[in-house]
Amino acid sequence: MDKLNMSSADLAKRNLEKLVSLFPDAITEVINNEGKLIHAIDKDILMQDINLEVIDGAKERYQFTWPDKKHSIVMANSPITKTLRLEKDKSLGRDGINGEVDSKNIFIEGDNLDTLKLLQETYLGKVKMIYIDPPYNTGNDFIYEDNFAQSADEYADNSGQTDEEGNQLVQNSESNGRFHTDWLNMIYPRLRLARDFLTDDGVIFISIDDNEQENLKKVCDEIFGSNNFLAQVVWERAYAPINLKKNFSVSHDYILVYGKDSSVIQTNGIARTDESDNRYQNPDNDPRGPWSSSDISVGPAIKENIYPITTPSGRVVEPPAGRSWRLSRQSFRERLQDNRIWFGIDGNGVPRIKRFKSELRKSGITPMTIWKYEEVGHSQSATQDLQKLMGGKKYFDYPKPVPLIQRCIQLYTEEDSIVMDFFAGSATTAHAVMQQNAEDGGKRQYILVQIPEKTDPKKDAYQDGYKTICDIGEERIRRAGKKIKEETDADIDYGFRCFKVDSSNMKDVYYAPADVEQLSLDGFEDNIKEDRTPEDLLIQVMLDLGILLSSDVEVQYIAGKKVFSVADGYLLACFDKDVNEKTVTEIAKKKPFYVVLRDNSMANDSVAANFEQIFETYSPETVRKVL
Repeated sequence: MDKLNMSSADLAKRNLEKLVSLFPDAITEVINNEGKLIHAIDKDILMQDINLEVIDGAKERYQFTWPDKKHSIVMANSPITKTLRLEKDKSLGRDGINGEVDSKNIFIEGDNLDTLKLLQETYLGKVKMIYIDPPYNTGNDFIYEDNFAQSADEYADNSGQTDEEGNQLVQNSESNGRFHTDWLNMIYPRLRLARDFLTDDGVIFISIDDNEQENLKKVCDEIFGSNNFLAQVVWERAYAPINLKKNFSVSHDYILVYGKDSSVIQTNGIARTDESDNRYQNPDNDPRGPWSSSDISVGPAIKENIYPITTPSGRVVEPPAGRSWRLSRQSFRERLQDNRIWFGIDGNGVPRIKRFKSELRKSGITPMTIWKYEEVGHSQSATQDLQKLMGGKKYFDYPKPVPLIQRCIQLYTEEDSIVMDFFAGSATTAHAVMQQNAEDGGKRQYILVQIPEKTDPKKDAYQDGYKTICDIGEERIRRAGKKIKEETDADIDYGFRCFKVDSSNMKDVYYAPADVEQLSLDGFEDNIKEDRTPEDLLIQVMLDLGILLSSDVEVQYIAGKKVFSVADGYLLACFDKDVNEKTVTEIAKKKPFYVVLRDNSMANDSVAANFEQIFETYSPETVRKVL
C-alpha cells in the first residue's frame, strides 16, 4: 500500500511537471552549490522550443515588481504540513441545530494562506465565485502570519505579536517604510492560489479603495491576465458628504472583477424590476407584445448611412448633423417592412427602432459599472442592519451590505454553485448566500475563511463573549439564518461545519524519518500524535485525497472495527488497531474507490501479508493507502 503524503500540494513541483510534459528536452540535470544533483531548465533549448526570446539579467522590460516579490511567489508555491480539525461544538446543522455537522457550508478559522493551500487539491476548479474584501491598507488594519523581512523571533521581540503556535503576525502601519510592499506581499500569494479554485467560467470580485486600487489591478492583470479583466465597478458606499474633509469627500469604493477565462464567461444579468418592465408598452397593439424604442442615429457619421427617410405623415427627415443612421438602407427597409420602426402616434416623429420585451435575453439586464446605493446599499445601512441583527451592538465599523454581495452572486452563480470568501470578516458573504438561496430556491454552498484575530478587551464584542472576529462572524450566521427562516420559511441550508487550521496530526518522523535520530525513535511506536482523534485523521485524509469537506460521513462497524464511510462509500477509512482478515475482507467487498488504514493497524503479520491478495480478489480497482 502507498503512504499518504499528508501535506498540501507542492505547486512548484507541479509546475515543473507541467513544464517537463510540454518541453521534456529543455529539462536537464546539474550539480547545485551543495553538491546535490537537481533538475534545471536549459534556457537555450527552451528558447528554441518556444521560438521566443527568454529574458534574464538586468535587461529592461515591462514588469510590475516590488521588494520580496520573489519570496511571495515562493510562499504561494511551497507546501505545508498543517491540517484542519473539526470544531463540532461551533458547527451548526442544516436546520440550525447546534453541534450538528450535516451542513454543506464551511467556515474555517485560520490564516487564509494556509487554508488555501490545504483546500487546493480538494476544491481545485470547483468554485464558481469568489468575493473578498481584503484589508484596505489604511494604516493599521491587517494581521497575517507572513514573514517578509524579519525572522519570527526578531519580529516577536519588536512587536509581541505571535499566535499560540509562535507564528509571526504582521501588522501594517503607514510609518512602515514597506507600507505598499507588505500589503502586496500579503495579497499576491493569496490571489495566486485563489485563481486555481475558480471554474473555467468562474469570477472573482475584490473590494478595494484608492490606497491600493492601482497596485491591486496590476497584480490581478499579472495573475488572472489582463484579457480576463471584466470590470472595475464603482460602488457608491456613502450618500452624504463629510464637510470636514479638506479637499474631497470620498463616496465610493471599487470592486475589481476578473474571470478565469473571459471567453467562456457571460453574466446572468440583473433581474428585471417592475420599473424596468414598465418601460415596455404596446401603443400600436403589436402582436409581439410590449416594446420600447431607441434612437437609430449614431455618431460619428458613416457616409453611406446618411440618407433621407419619409415618415408616414409625409415629412422627410435626415440624421442630425455629424451623425448617421445606425442602419443601412437595406436594413432599414427590412425593419420597416417588419413593423419594427416607430414614427410616433401621429406618424410624424423621427424614426426609432422597436425592441420587444419578449426578445430580451433571458439573462436579465446587463449590469453597468456604477452601482448606486439605492440598489445595493451603503456602508451606513450595512452597519445599522448588522447592529440590529446583533442585538443593537456595533461590533463592525464598515461591513459590506448584504444586497451588494447578493448582486455579485446573482450575476455569476447558478443554484448549486460554490461561493468562497477568504477574508470573511463579519460573514456578510454567508448571509448573502443564504438570502439568495431563500429567494430563488438555490442550493449554493459557501466556504468562508477568517483568521481568529482577537477582539479588543475594552470593546463590547469582547465583553459580550466574542473573543475573536471568528466568534462574531459565526454568531452572525446563526442569527441571519434564524431571521431568514422566520421571514421566508425557505427549505435551505442554514448551517455550517466549523474547522480550524492546526498542526499536522502526524509526528515529525512521518515526514522525514531519515532526519530523526535513531535514539529518538524509541518514543515513536506510533507516527500519529497522541491528542488526535480518528475524526481528525479522517479530515486530513480527505484533504490529502481531494474529497470535499462537505461530503456526508457515516460511521459503520465492520467486524467490530470503526469504519468511516465518506461520500456513500467512495472512501472507507479505518484507524483502529488489531484489524483482522474478516474486517479487511468485508471492507474489500464494499468496493470503495479509496481505502485507508493506519500503517501499524494489522493484527499480525499474516493479515498484513494477505491484505493485498484480499483486495485483488474482491476489489482490485480500490486504491489502497496507509498513514
